[in-house]
Amino acid sequence: MNIRHQFTPELDPHFVAPVLWNKAFEEKVAASESHTIDIALTRKDGTCFRWSAKLLPAGEENEKLNNHYVERIVKFLLWMKGGCTIMVAGDDKVADMLAATYCKGGTREFDWDFIGKLIYDQPIEVVKVASVTDLPEEHMTSIALGRNLDGYRIGFDLGGSDRKAAAVVNGEVVYSEEVVWNPYHEKDPNYHLEGVDDSLLRVAKHLPQVDAIGGSAAGVYVNNEPRVASLFRGIAPDDFRDVIRPMFHTLQKRWSERMGKNVPFEVVNDGEVTALAGAMGMNDDAVLGIAMGTSLASGYVDPEGHIMPWLNELAFVPVDYQEDGGVDEWSKDKGVGAMYFSQQAVARLAPRAGFDFGDMPYPEQLKKVQAAMAEGDERARKIYETIGIEFGYSVAFFSRFYSVRNLLFLGRVATGEGGQIIIDKANDVLHAEFPELSINLCVPDERTKRHGQAVAAASLPQL
Repeated sequence: MNIRHQFTPELDPHFVAPVLWNKAFEEKVAASESHTIDIALTRKDGTCFRWSAKLLPAGEENEKLNNHYVERIVKFLLWMKGGCTIMVAGDDKVADMLAATYCKGGTREFDWDFIGKLIYDQPIEVVKVASVTDLPEEHMTSIALGRNLDGYRIGFDLGGSDRKAAAVVNGEVVYSEEVVWNPYHEKDPNYHLEGVDDSLLRVAKHLPQVDAIGGSAAGVYVNNEPRVASLFRGIAPDDFRDVIRPMFHTLQKRWSERMGKNVPFEVVNDGEVTALAGAMGMNDDAVLGIAMGTSLASGYVDPEGHIMPWLNELAFVPVDYQEDGGVDEWSKDKGVGAMYFSQQAVARLAPRAGFDFGDMPYPEQLKKVQAAMAEGDERARKIYETIGIEFGYSVAFFSRFYSVRNLLFLGRVATGEGGQIIIDKANDVLHAEFPELSINLCVPDERTKRHGQAVAAASLPQL
């Protein structure tokens, strides 16, 4: 296939943008006798997402292209939308490929285990059906969250070094505080439970009553339950199941008893709340938040202004289709977001730019590159320009699955002059290669940085 990039990232010249690879594939399909594949991605609660595409006719080379096209998009959808059953109609060979890929011993065993067992309590399963009419209709079972500002509310955010909490009255912060804690290696699950409750009690003193509580934390949360989160990495599996997973249900019951009424309580991933805070700060919707930090964090606010019950874990989605793309040591997959848009990306590119950091930890490498950028070092500029070009192509790719008007850009990699270079290069790619897209790349304003997260978290529950 003929794939041409108008922009070549200098430090990653073999980069293959998925959006352009897919375009070339789809043009090849359009010129052939194609057939249709339909996929339903479902959860145990009845949630169903649908995807449909045209594929090339039979033939060994065509089947390789079909497999690559479908598998990479299925991987994207698994980490974007979430689900544990992949139902396939229209191509049994592709279905067999997916079944052999997403299984124990398969090349996507990490995804099979992590998404399936850890998040949705059952391994990913691939199911062949006879026709598209046998697939369930697209269906969303969970309510949308956010932008509820009425009443006396508490918003909180759980980080690795502190717990933040704020008292919010009709959308205005009247009191906030941070409490230092060290949750990562704590073995007692009650340390977490009582610590969060302590923060809620502290700020509740500044309210006449508590009508609702909303919170955010890093990790994967489903129906107010942490399924996978680094905050609880020191907790034994049985304690996680018995205490941590139902922790926020326990807290809701406590606060409902204290107030003598039902107190709605919602907790979601911190990336989602960051995106919601940006949307509220900009007074606009259709916001995709991207944070380039230790890893790649993300969140999404839909065109109606709500957070939806998706995973949005873009750290694991494919953003580069080259054969020798950066390998994620956790998932063992090549070309995924964490290796391109985080401090890991800086460390991956630094030797190519001419830096020799040896075994220096990634955060320290980032600081060195930022310092070099501040001094006008062209080696550092090349790192940021490479990230920016690849980011521009990836934003165009994301826009095929997300409805995006605004892209909120933040994180440690985004700070300083280097962050502006990333934005500028990404905009160059978008304007030249994808003029049909109209996406505003922006950073949070100061008000959003100060109190936006707390207000957005507090706004999650409906009264």
